[in-house]
Amino acid sequence: MFKEDTLQDKTILVTGGGSGLGLEMAKKFASLGAGIAICGRTESKLMNAAKEIEEKGEGQVETYVCDVRDYERVKEMIGEITEDFGGMDGLVNNAAGNFLAASEDLTPGGFKAIIDIVLHGSFNCTHCFGNYLIDNDRKGNILSIVTTYAENTGSAFVLPSACAKSGVLTMTRSLAYEWATYGIRLNAIAPGPFPTEGAWTRLVPDESFEEKFLSKIPAGRYGEPEELANLAAFLMSDMSPYLTGDCITIDGGERLTAGQFNFIDQLAPREKLKQFFNAMKPGGEKK
Repeated sequence: MFKEDTLQDKTILVTGGGSGLGLEMAKKFASLGAGIAICGRTESKLMNAAKEIEEKGEGQVETYVCDVRDYERVKEMIGEITEDFGGMDGLVNNAAGNFLAASEDLTPGGFKAIIDIVLHGSFNCTHCFGNYLIDNDRKGNILSIVTTYAENTGSAFVLPSACAKSGVLTMTRSLAYEWATYGIRLNAIAPGPFPTEGAWTRLVPDESFEEKFLSKIPAGRYGEPEELANLAAFLMSDMSPYLTGDCITIDGGERLTAGQFNFIDQLAPREKLKQFFNAMKPGGEKK
């Protein structure tokens, strides 16, 4: 599907690009010809990530120490990137934070910490990059990583993340309409479980949690990082010029477990279930 020059001549900033899915996306973009900027709060992590990215492509790779919660620093960073690369074409809002907690035990500080990184940080980067594009009459592309619970259901025990990611999704759709006149596209990806060291240590404390996670996924497995990176590359490329304001879920069908009778699939092996169903039909043989 992709060619080595699919993202040729594009410069893309990936926030939180020093590890996890952010790094995987950055490496994929680099392999398709893009110039890569990554930012984060830890310089040593960024430098190690840059070496991995450089191995995947021949384009320019630069790192920027930046806390996305700091609007003025983000604005300054966008200026540095455009100076270093000669321009900027894409942004991936990937920087995030999350933790498990009973909502009644949340502190205002704990709630604010996640909101500041996820919602305020995504706004800061989007607003600064969007104004750069508008001021310079350039088209551009903004992709935000949200969650499967951002749109309809919310989620227990991760209240700050649910609130913040829902806000990012609403921002994405609002600006997709408002900024379409400038040739700026905004979309989102809602990943299901994709194991990464950072997220897993905070959200999956033991094997019993892993079993529950897998039991909810009809595909019977976790996502592979490259699968998400491939989707992100498509959305950041010129192969999707008419796609804006959308949120694409990639979760192996996990979200579909909300169906009222879907739990039945976990009660017995499939053949046994079929026997139950047949027995329930009029005239069916009772087992």
